[in-house]
Amino acid sequence: MTAAAAKKEWRIDAFVILLFVALGAFYALWGAAHATDRAFALQMWTALAAFVVGGLMVVVHLSRGPRPADIGSRYENGVVKAGVIASMFWGIAGFLVGLVIALQLAFPDIFYFADFGWLNFGRLRPLHTNAVIFAFGGNVLIATSFYVVQRTCRARLAGGLWPWFVFWGFQLVILLAGTGYLEGITQGREYAELPWYTDIWLTIVWVAYLLVFLATIWKRQEKHIYVANWFYLAFIVTIAMLHLVNNMAIPVSFSGWFSYSLFSGVQDALTQWWYGHNAVGFFLTAGFLAIMYYFVPKQADRPVYSYRLSIVHFWALIFLYIWAGPHHLHYTALPQWAQTLGMTFSIMLWMPSWGGMINGLMTLSGAWDKLRTDPVLRMLVVSVAFYGMSTFEGPVMSIRAVNSLSHYTDWTIGHVHSGALGWVGFVSFGALYCLVPWLWKRKQLYSNALVEWHFWLSTIGIVLYITSMWVAGIMQGLMWRAYNEFGFLEYSFVETVEAMHPYYIIRAAGGGLFLVGALVMAYNLWRTATGAAPAHERASDVPAAAVAAE
Repeated sequence: MTAAAAKKEWRIDAFVILLFVALGAFYALWGAAHATDRAFALQMWTALAAFVVGGLMVVVHLSRGPRPADIGSRYENGVVKAGVIASMFWGIAGFLVGLVIALQLAFPDIFYFADFGWLNFGRLRPLHTNAVIFAFGGNVLIATSFYVVQRTCRARLAGGLWPWFVFWGFQLVILLAGTGYLEGITQGREYAELPWYTDIWLTIVWVAYLLVFLATIWKRQEKHIYVANWFYLAFIVTIAMLHLVNNMAIPVSFSGWFSYSLFSGVQDALTQWWYGHNAVGFFLTAGFLAIMYYFVPKQADRPVYSYRLSIVHFWALIFLYIWAGPHHLHYTALPQWAQTLGMTFSIMLWMPSWGGMINGLMTLSGAWDKLRTDPVLRMLVVSVAFYGMSTFEGPVMSIRAVNSLSHYTDWTIGHVHSGALGWVGFVSFGALYCLVPWLWKRKQLYSNALVEWHFWLSTIGIVLYITSMWVAGIMQGLMWRAYNEFGFLEYSFVETVEAMHPYYIIRAAGGGLFLVGALVMAYNLWRTATGAAPAHERASDVPAAAVAAE
């Protein structure tokens, strides 16, 4: 493409984005003026401010024209850098809120103010969940996918300004979600609590994300499509499908946030957990497996252990995961055949999940000695081990007999966090530790010793957290089902809560250590990015022998 054609395409992109921003600003202004309640009005004023700022940024870009770097450089690194910074910011924010609500469970009077309802556990809990999963995890996925697809395709990110639209549009989703939860705006659907208007905006952003990713693959200079891109594409496409179906709703008013789901009763529950578990399966698993398949081989400087196993892992995971949702609905009104279907496919998920784990761990064949000297690689490998542990525990908990004990207990909380902190957290940290020196062209991280500190603080924090929740959950389930000789319940609900108090304190301590580790990481990355270490160019952007079939 010539420079003149590139400039023309860049201006067209800017005008189209400006149109979306203008329409969003118009609706936000109308919504603020006609709001039926205070919470919706605050949401609209927040959106209006964001759209005005975004519109001004686009206008400034139009007036200046594209930079030479926007036309002639090999890769688009600016949006990846922004994603790295956003990931760390939202990660620390999410971990901090998680620590607050853990302390609230251990000490109910702490952080309680009758006049500040937005500090209640019921408001902060969805804020924590969504901040860690979608704000932190989502930004990590966007940043790494934009980085990886360029390097493995040997092509600049497609779309001109559209990658920036994806990034800033996603930040607006996070902003509206966070402020909305504090105001009590929620659909009450696990992992899908966004109101209808934020869902629509997220759909626009996500479609743009898909098109940018596909267009980059389309114009690739590398014939082979690297395995990481399979997982990224599966994550993007499936999340779009899940989001569209699960969030079908009818707004009560276009000037208010409340809506009614298109489904009802057990169908609504089934739709929700079809979405909910596959948000885990495709957002928190497939997307982060893509990170594993790029960053573990790259950091170890070894090829992926088995190309054939990666193919089996991908297709088996994609096919099986989508059926696993009903295991959340054991002992409910859902027909038993559907419950059994969900349980069966959940147990079958054992095989592809552990196949992926083995593929990740065996990639270190011939390079195990690097674990002694490279704390970043150690963090990546431990994340794979946590992935294996979580994907062993999940199928076990899906079995009806086990689920009768574990359901509604803190065992489930421990399971979720072994995956979220151990698998997602560690693989994200490892990827960010890799990206900052590569993007800011630094010879190495500011301090490997600080990475060691982060590793051990976070590992001890995770172990304290999940073991305390395992013990508390199993004890909780046993106490709930204990009967005396007269056939009455042995324990009251209050007695079960009192028995769990020490474990809640341990959980809060574990969360505190994990937060301290993240703060150490943020300092290390900041010193790396702002340091004066000499720049360096890597020999290759692609993992060793990545395109060679077995």
